[in-house]
Amino acid sequence: MSSSTTQRRRGDTRQRIQDVALELFVEQGYEKTSLREIAERLEVTKAALYYHFKTKEDIIVSVFADLTRPIDELIAWAQEQPPTLTTKREILRRYSESMGAGAQLFRFMQENQATMRDLSIGETMKNWMFELVELLRTKDGPLTDQVRCVSALFTLHAGLMYLQHVEGDPEETRLAALEVATDLITQAHEAA
Repeated sequence: MSSSTTQRRRGDTRQRIQDVALELFVEQGYEKTSLREIAERLEVTKAALYYHFKTKEDIIVSVFADLTRPIDELIAWAQEQPPTLTTKREILRRYSESMGAGAQLFRFMQENQATMRDLSIGETMKNWMFELVELLRTKDGPLTDQVRCVSALFTLHAGLMYLQHVEGDPEETRLAALEVATDLITQAHEAA
């Protein structure tokens, strides 16, 4: 067996562990899910699970790092751009896409807020939100326009978290939330 084949299999196992663990964390809650349950769902021994991850926190931190890399890249990109309406629309579009790709993780974070505060990733998420707010808001605009800009960001979250049970395609819901968020940003900039 070649080294690349061995590496790919290990990567596949790691990905399977992440997927199953996240699925269980969303279904049962982080605190109520044990490593034993994750191993049982995967039909592997706990020793096999420990080979890849020693704790539940190791698993969720790795899921978080993998699924949120585009947000780190977005923030780095946005910090180098002029604070124009076009830039802010692009921030919203990219953030919306990242949330859509990591929907299950974002639901986990929403449904396990107390746990998130205790995990290292909770602080990272909080810092992102403050950074994104700063990148989106109209610094010199009236307070109502600043609220519109901040509300645009949270509209994306509302679309993912609170409209998940609305009948229809989740992608259509994400795009509808993006449209409303874009309208809020546009309205704030037109008033400025």
